[in-house]
Amino acid sequence: MSAERLDTPTIGVLALQGDFAEHAVVLERLSVDVVEVRLPKQLARLDGLIIPGGESTTIARLLEEWDLLEPIRVRALGGMAVWGTCAGAILLAERADDLDREGLRLMDITVERNAFGRQVDSFEVDLELDLFGPEPFHAVFIRAPRIVSAGPNVMVLARLNDGTIVAARQNRLLATSFHPELTDDTRFHELFVRMAKDETLAANAVKAANR
Repeated sequence: MSAERLDTPTIGVLALQGDFAEHAVVLERLSVDVVEVRLPKQLARLDGLIIPGGESTTIARLLEEWDLLEPIRVRALGGMAVWGTCAGAILLAERADDLDREGLRLMDITVERNAFGRQVDSFEVDLELDLFGPEPFHAVFIRAPRIVSAGPNVMVLARLNDGTIVAARQNRLLATSFHPELTDDTRFHELFVRMAKDETLAANAVKAANR
């Protein structure tokens, strides 16, 4: 029986539709334990969950069909870190009025789907993030949403030059309008692993204190 690794969180990637495989590859590069999530029981051992880009209406429908919507919400409210990229950010948002069914409604943001146009209007841009220091983050936007507004407890991490919010964090919730998994820059994935690890270490400290 192997010893419990206190310093390595287990990260799930929702694998119903979209570019979940690309996220898994990045996490494996970071030597993180990765689980492709398709069933509610697979959520039990996770410290964090990534909801990937794809088709937001399709992912929302599949979340209902596979009875994942409420279990993810319950785990997130209990402290599991959750990161939504592109379509995942839409599903994470408290308000996404143009989504045709209910999402997770976990993060105090309002999101507009396909805000920058269709796939032919995809673009790339260097983002300045104080969080990451002087080196910009090269962001890939594909049929991207935009974060229209963020509540008082939400930290805005990145904006476009026109002020549009494209990355935000609320406690252990993270939303990005773009696709960090499509670049060689792992800094957003490293940030999310740290978010999940903080919760893991806190939970292990509680367990140790109660022994």
